[in-house]
Amino acid sequence: MRIVIAGAGAVGRSIARELLDNGHRVMLIDKDAGKVRPERIAGADWMQADACELSSLEDAELQECEVVISATGDDKVNLVVSLLAKTEFSVRRVVARINHPANEWLFNESWGVDVAVSTPRVLAALVEEAVSVGDVVRLFTLREGQANLIEVTLPASAPCVGVPLRDLQLPADAAMVAIIRGSRVIVPTPDEPLEPGDELLFVALPEAEPAIRRAVCAA
Repeated sequence: MRIVIAGAGAVGRSIARELLDNGHRVMLIDKDAGKVRPERIAGADWMQADACELSSLEDAELQECEVVISATGDDKVNLVVSLLAKTEFSVRRVVARINHPANEWLFNESWGVDVAVSTPRVLAALVEEAVSVGDVVRLFTLREGQANLIEVTLPASAPCVGVPLRDLQLPADAAMVAIIRGSRVIVPTPDEPLEPGDELLFVALPEAEPAIRRAVCAA
């Protein structure tokens, strides 16, 4: 895919390296000349420009992008870039970084955001995961239907341990998308039995989260 990243700070560069390693074409945009250093990531395209300016995004040919990632340290910039990418260039997938949790409510489809990633929320979720086996931990908010990516770590006492996935009574508005078991990522299949310590990843509507916990953890 062709991907444009607004913001060439540490976060933007880290994302760019990962995407390049996965075979994608990446362009980094930043208005700060001190951050535009192509030697840091030789495989990427670079542009010194203000990503909030429509003309800059036209020069970057955003209409040819499958994904735009707005990863600056300024939430206002991330919202403007997201809105322009979606409304002016019809970019299929727009991902935006949330720097301040108080602004999280703004990062939705009204501002062109398909996926909002809150660094504070993810860090808090990882802390909760370490101490809250059996609890639902919300990782990301997705645009479609305002669904969330959530994680539940299966306690040893869960009644569904050893039970195949087909026998789980999951709510209608929830789908299990992956099982993390040790160092393995397992694609869920109806015959897959659950094991203690499994990290179950779901995409679900917020109102389905209590039912998910009951289905996998309730005694």
